[in-house]
Amino acid sequence: MPISAHAAAETELVSFHDIMSDDGTHVRAWTNDPEGLIDGPTVVLCNGLGTNAYMWPALLDPGCGVRVVSWNHRGVSGSERPADRSHVEIEHFVEDGLSVMDHFGIDRAVLMGWSMGVNTMFELAVRHPERVAGLFAVAGVPGDTFRTMLAPLRLPHQVARLITINACRVAKLTGWAVSPITTRLPIGPKAVALLSHSGFMLPVADPELTAFAIEEFISTPVEWYAHIALGTSKHARVSLSGIEVPARFVAAKWDVLAGARDMFSAAARMQEADYVELRASHFLPLEQPEVVHELLLEFLEKVGVRAAA
Repeated sequence: MPISAHAAAETELVSFHDIMSDDGTHVRAWTNDPEGLIDGPTVVLCNGLGTNAYMWPALLDPGCGVRVVSWNHRGVSGSERPADRSHVEIEHFVEDGLSVMDHFGIDRAVLMGWSMGVNTMFELAVRHPERVAGLFAVAGVPGDTFRTMLAPLRLPHQVARLITINACRVAKLTGWAVSPITTRLPIGPKAVALLSHSGFMLPVADPELTAFAIEEFISTPVEWYAHIALGTSKHARVSLSGIEVPARFVAAKWDVLAGARDMFSAAARMQEADYVELRASHFLPLEQPEVVHELLLEFLEKVGVRAAA
């Protein structure tokens, strides 16, 4: 069921909690279960870099049957920028995720990652395997993400990494001039329609909520987003040989930000993983929310937990 942008913003669907991470940074956590009424398993969402709860319409349906907890990245949507500006690497996001789990009293859970959040969840699984029951990866790879970008162009990995990292460096240097424009862009159904026919994003299930999600996303200054993106670019590929929990990789055929073939390769290197490829772009949660949600529910049953009806 589509959720209106107005309804999504109401506290009965999403609630926020300000918590402190290990290095003293205040991080804004959120849950889709503010009243504690969802009778289903808890999933910890490691979200896409700089994104927000409204990117997941299926999870904002009160009948989704899954309790989700997550957080906004450092310097994004109410989360504080760290005192040490270098503390924006995947290892710091892992500590944020653990702090969120502790705040909500979660000892062990299935982790779900999207985009750069897949890096975070795999790093967390390697460092703290006792906290992880399963790994559900959406349009993301377990480390060294920048080398997998621009996959539809079939560029060599080294070239793709060079292009994308240099693009972030330029954005960091010039963002001060661009941000006053981008943070004030009017985003509505027409803008979403234009974007969803650009090739970067495909048509979405709920244009109104997508507009709200994009508006929230672009509220982050370009230079800060580029700064945290460069921080995550330092994350090397994770060794998968020691990960023993079940995993599922949900890839997008036309993804320019996380290569499907690299997700397939990662799934093949794991002891207990499967791979699903959808005809979509990087924005799977917005384009095919119900399909992704059904795949999540199936995965939860595979792990051994059943979502509420």
